[in-house]
Amino acid sequence: MDLQSLSYIAQILSAATVVVAVVFGIVQVRLARQQRRDLAAVELMRSIQDAEFTHSLRLIGPLPPGASARELRRGGDAHEDAALALGTRYETLGYLVFRGTIPLELVEEQVGGVAIAVWKRMGDWVAAIRTEQDQPLFLEWFQWLVQELEARGRAQQTPAYERYRPAASTRPLARPGDAPRLAPSDGERAVPMPASGETPDRPRG
Repeated sequence: MDLQSLSYIAQILSAATVVVAVVFGIVQVRLARQQRRDLAAVELMRSIQDAEFTHSLRLIGPLPPGASARELRRGGDAHEDAALALGTRYETLGYLVFRGTIPLELVEEQVGGVAIAVWKRMGDWVAAIRTEQDQPLFLEWFQWLVQELEARGRAQQTPAYERYRPAASTRPLARPGDAPRLAPSDGERAVPMPASGETPDRPRG
């Protein structure tokens, strides 16, 4: 093998090394993005699933959609504190989504429906606070987030328990009160099991 051939092989190996390095870098970047997404999901759930959020949601949730500020204030300071607690959480989420720190799809899947429902019950109260206190920026990112979710049709999307149902499962979901049924063998018909407290019919003949 002459020097020209060795030089040619060296060039090929050098080019291959560069390609491998580029591919490795791309993979590392994608892994880093996925890790950031996973971390964001963990932090999101940690910030949402706490006692204050649950308590606040239990106060604001029973209000009717489109509730006025007066209706919300009938509950006293407790309801306004609950609205503020929910609003500040979604305000933070909205800004993080806008900055690209948390993907909108993640918020949509995790708490998107709740965000829209909460806004429908406290949106008029937010508008009243903006006017009364001359704070037009009050909970601005919460409203932005809801507008983005509504534009994606979150309220009309198929629920996850239906969207991701296993394709092989064609049996309808059991309804409360339905008696369980035994799977029939070949040549037999399905027989419903008796409900609690009932006596099964005796077989005839």
